[in-house]
Parts: sequence; C-alpha cells; structure tokens
Amino acid sequence: MTHETHAMVIAAVDGSEHSLKALEWARAAAVRHGSGLVVAHVLSDSVQLYAARRSSLYDRTEPEEAEDPVSVRIRAHLAEGGPLPSEVRYESLEGSVPEALRDIGEGARMLVMGSRGRGGFAALLLGSNSRAVATSAGCPVIVVAHEARGAEGGDEAARASAGRVVLGLHAAETPDNVLDFAFTEAAARDTTLQVVSAYSIPPSPTMVIDSPFAVIPPEALVGEDENAVPAEREMLRSQTERLAPFRAKYPTVPVEQAAVPGDAAGRLVDTSKSAALVVVGRHHPRRHIRSLMIGSVANAVLQHAHGPVAIVPTLSESVGSPESAGESA
Repeated sequence: MTHETHAMVIAAVDGSEHSLKALEWARAAAVRHGSGLVVAHVLSDSVQLYAARRSSLYDRTEPEEAEDPVSVRIRAHLAEGGPLPSEVRYESLEGSVPEALRDIGEGARMLVMGSRGRGGFAALLLGSNSRAVATSAGCPVIVVAHEARGAEGGDEAARASAGRVVLGLHAAETPDNVLDFAFTEAAARDTTLQVVSAYSIPPSPTMVIDSPFAVIPPEALVGEDENAVPAEREMLRSQTERLAPFRAKYPTVPVEQAAVPGDAAGRLVDTSKSAALVVVGRHHPRRHIRSLMIGSVANAVLQHAHGPVAIVPTLSESVGSPESAGESA
C-alpha cells in the first residue's frame, strides 16, 4: 500500500504510554511546522490474522473490519488534548512494525515514535522496533524517551542546553541535510542551536597503554596537555567554516559552538537531559552510504538519551554546500 505522507509529521502509536508521549510530541511538531499529522498504527498480529481469514473465507465480498481498540483509544486521546494541526489522518497498517513504518515514512517530514512499545522489556531503554526504524527509515526518526528529565537538578552542561536544539557535528563528514534539519528545528522553536563536536587529544608520552581497550584517565586528556588548546581552537575553526552557509540561510537562529575532548556521545547524552531535541546523523562516516548500520555516536545517544533524539539519514553521497550532502558522524 502506498501512503501519501510527503512533508507530514507521522506519529507511530500502539496504545502504550511511550507512544502516547510520542503522539503529543508529534502533535506539537506538526503545529509548529504547519504540517499535517498522520497517526499510524500497525495492526496487531491477531487483527491481521482475523482479516486474512475473513478474506479467504469470503473472497468474493469485502471482509468486515475488526474493531481496533488501539485506534479507538488514540482518537479519543488526541481529541481531548491540545491544539490540532490543520489536517489529521489515521492510518491502520499491516505487516511487521519496522517494514510498515518504513513504508509510510517515505518522504515524510519526520516519523515520531516512543523509545519502547507495548510489551517492551522494562529494563531496555530502546525497543527493537524503535531501533530498527531509526536505523533504516528514509526520513528523520524522532525517538522520544519515556523518562525525559528536566533541567532542574541536572549538571551544568544540561542546564546550559535547556530548551535548545543540540546538534552533534563532525565538521568534515556530517551531511548537509542533517545540519539543515537541526537549523529548521531551532528556527521553528525560536530557540538556540548548540553545536557539539569532539576533538582527539593524544595521550601523554609518559603514559603506557598495555591494551587497545585500556581506559585513559580523564586527567590525561586535560590540564597540562599543551595540545588541548590548539586542538580545541582548530575544531572550533572547522565548525565555524562548516556552519557559515547555514547561518546565512537561517540568520535568526542563534548558534552556540562547543568543542569537547574525546567522544561527543557523552556530552550529547548529558545535554539530552534538558535539550528540546538532540540531532545526530545516522550512518557511520566510513561505511557505505547504503549501509543499514548506525554510527557509534548515533547509537550511543539513541541508547542512553534522556530526551527526544532525531536520527537523520543521509540523502546523498557528496559533502559540500547546502545543496549537497555526505555521510554522517
């Protein structure tokens, strides 16, 4: 089945509390962007089996539709909530959850889903369906963590990012469509875009690492290391150069730049405690563009984030101006 969902916001729901939180997030996003909202629900296996049996028994007549209690609940929930977009559609889908959502998400502005669905293991921060869709969908996927934390009580970095859109940027490899998505979200929210990049600091010559898996203590990465300041300056310079065309395209979006030592994933997870949205590209920078693998930073943020995360797929193999794109960090 082909669904016309171009430039619309899609909320994937299954009746769980996780999906209801995602629905509220999607509703607000559709209103912000002036987009239509599609509420998509993949029918349960039992409902699909019932329909298939009815069709086989009465193949000359239209089979009766079994009432779907999830759809009934979702319609009631949405009707009782806040402002609605100008257009709201409901879609009942068949097939496996990842395949059905990938199909309906083609060409959409974004697809929003909860971090876990009905029946997910409580010990897991990210359900298998959420991961499968975020890893392979053709549109940006927003995964809304169920237990999002506010700025109060968080650390200094989290409080500093409160309400902002945060972008994880690899200056040389993050594709332009990821930056464009982040700037668009910040503009729609009338908020600041905080850009976080990581730079490498070599270990001290006196440090002996016996194993490739050895943990380098934090004090070895800062303080007396004379390479720290030049590395940070170079990263900020690269950031500034990379962001220039997007600042020109979105002149009303305030931009804050941050360069951090080591892996950016930890900083992005920290900021997710209070950020409005964390945006990362999906693919590993050195893997084939068509690979379904997810990059290490994107994977870490998706697994551990405390708030909404946007996983943005790569649209093109080229890197350059805002008219082109490359692979993501």
